[in-house]
Amino acid sequence: MDGAAIIEQLMTTEVRTDPYPLYARARELGPVAPAGDGMFVVTGYAAVNKVLRTPAFGVATAEMMAGLAPEYAVHSSLALLGRSILQRNAPDQPRVRSLIASVFTARRVAALRPAVEAAIDRLLDGMAEQGADGSPVDFMDAFAFRLPVGVICELLGVPEQDRYRFRGLASDLTIALEIIQDLDELAAADEAADELAGYFTELAAERLARPQDDLVTDLARIAAADDERLSARELLANLVLLLVAGFETTTNLLGNGLALLFRHPEAAAGLRSGAITPAGFTDEVLRFDSPVQATGRVALEPGLAVEGLPIPPGSGLTLLIGSANHDPDRYEHPGVFDPTRTDSQPLSFGGGTHFCLGSQLARMEAEVAVPALLDRFPRLAPGGVPTRRDRLVLRGYETLPVTVR
Repeated sequence: MDGAAIIEQLMTTEVRTDPYPLYARARELGPVAPAGDGMFVVTGYAAVNKVLRTPAFGVATAEMMAGLAPEYAVHSSLALLGRSILQRNAPDQPRVRSLIASVFTARRVAALRPAVEAAIDRLLDGMAEQGADGSPVDFMDAFAFRLPVGVICELLGVPEQDRYRFRGLASDLTIALEIIQDLDELAAADEAADELAGYFTELAAERLARPQDDLVTDLARIAAADDERLSARELLANLVLLLVAGFETTTNLLGNGLALLFRHPEAAAGLRSGAITPAGFTDEVLRFDSPVQATGRVALEPGLAVEGLPIPPGSGLTLLIGSANHDPDRYEHPGVFDPTRTDSQPLSFGGGTHFCLGSQLARMEAEVAVPALLDRFPRLAPGGVPTRRDRLVLRGYETLPVTVR
């Protein structure tokens, strides 16, 4: 099996359900391997970490992709995400990122903790009521989605009555972030992009007319005052990105974490007793079953190399974060779920200029939520067969039924 075959196998439902055996086979090719057609697949921890932190390896912008495939430009999901900081390089990416970064400072995240604790208590009350008669409760719907979407929507200024609709829209839009073989697969993503862009167009206009203490108001004012600092199209793209990224990863982190607790009851006991810290548990979930399994980069300059392998300019690199987090050259017994690890630095939030702005917030939500869940429901147990989303890049559960009585 070569690098091209690895990429092809990642497209299959069977592998996406459990990609880790394929990752092990991929690492046998070396930490980075050619994948044909100007592509490389990067599987080793040190190699992925280097690429993420090297500015000369940038993201593939919308303009680059449209040059390779003209039909790329007609898909509104790709165009929308292509104007966000997720898919821009310098100078656009740092210019816009700096406008958003002030919301996610350590002080601002710490100040949110009481509100997060209160939201967790309300959601646990809802789960208790829903499952009081022993009926299964879908943890993904009742808790894992509602907690982070509520937090990010509070920051943005999205009214409470609008929030529940976003789960389906975000699920559809993030198809555009997956490794896909046919652009026709983007029909649902395009519809979601159009609806989300329309929603934030109206909300931004409303906030300009009636300002509030929220991020939509702040960014809309900047865009209205100085188009060169933040254009109207950049405003919409990044509001959509903040919404989707603000809960997708955390939702999957919470779901993957609970599923691992069911498989490892000793970890749940350790969290309850204090032998395992919430931070250590969160780090190990991020490492062992990362909510983000892959990302992409492109070589922007000549003379680049990864682990001694030359990477010509224009080459595309598929970075398998899930593989890097299981690299035996970085972690002892990487296939063992061990929340007591002291040397864990998972690459699940990326690195370098594109490191996830909301990583501290996601960690805080998980570190508060999981112990509260275990304390509230001492007999928390699986309530049926969970279903995984058929995705690779954003790995998580569609449903995760539990019993709480």
